[in-house]
Amino acid sequence: MKKIGIVVCGNSGIDYLEHPYDIRLIRSSLHVGGEDYTDFVDIKADEFYKLIKENPDFHPTTAQTPTGVILETYEKMKEDGYEELLVITISSKLSGTYEGAMMAANMVEGIKVTVFDSKTLTYPEACMALEAAKLVKEGKDIPAILDRLSYLRENQGLLISVDTLKYLVKNGRLSGAQGFLGSMLKVKPMLALSREGKVEPIEKIRTRQKALNRIVEKFVNEVYEKGMEVFIIHANAFDALEDVRTSLKEQLKLDEVKDYPLTPVVGAHAGHGALAIGWIKK
Repeated sequence: MKKIGIVVCGNSGIDYLEHPYDIRLIRSSLHVGGEDYTDFVDIKADEFYKLIKENPDFHPTTAQTPTGVILETYEKMKEDGYEELLVITISSKLSGTYEGAMMAANMVEGIKVTVFDSKTLTYPEACMALEAAKLVKEGKDIPAILDRLSYLRENQGLLISVDTLKYLVKNGRLSGAQGFLGSMLKVKPMLALSREGKVEPIEKIRTRQKALNRIVEKFVNEVYEKGMEVFIIHANAFDALEDVRTSLKEQLKLDEVKDYPLTPVVGAHAGHGALAIGWIKK
């Protein structure tokens, strides 16, 4: 049986989760306020959102992991005895990380590398890495693991409310935004992660509270199925977090709805106050 190693990008937010597995990370970086930071290593979620909230003129920008750094990660894992690698990346529609991981896979010698486009980000991507590591421990091979990850990819999603669109617009991460031009920065739209892995606006909403109410309403009435894992992702949206959690628990009769922070490199595009309801049908 080959020794299989798992790699995931930091956009998954796996840094904020406790787990028992040797999962290696490839980290993106961001530039904000004249300083460069490696995600999670130099700046964590609370610090980042405090920084941009207190300095609204800052325009954070991000950079994917250099291909050479990804290659070094593969080489180090080969030295550590891994014979095959499975790399899980953020949606290729949102970042060049997938392409960089593929390029590095074609450059490394003596080890087979499979790169999987999660077509998502944040906690659903982290779940794929954790599931892959669990299956490796159970003795599953790469084809069996990819079958499971493909199922998870097709059975997860995010409904998103952002407090401001300026970061998504400036950084070019909002698909299909033509209908919002003119009043784009004044609306609080509901966004969704598409099956192709793009962030797309689906409804125009004028106030934050209505936007938050609407993502709960849409999730409860149109998305939720019994047995789904339901969770909240947020960018220090503490003004809304408990209200949304309580509403979901009460309406869906759930015992628990966990929340996870949006890691800074992703938050650089979503902005302070963003909140998403996510789900995984396992």
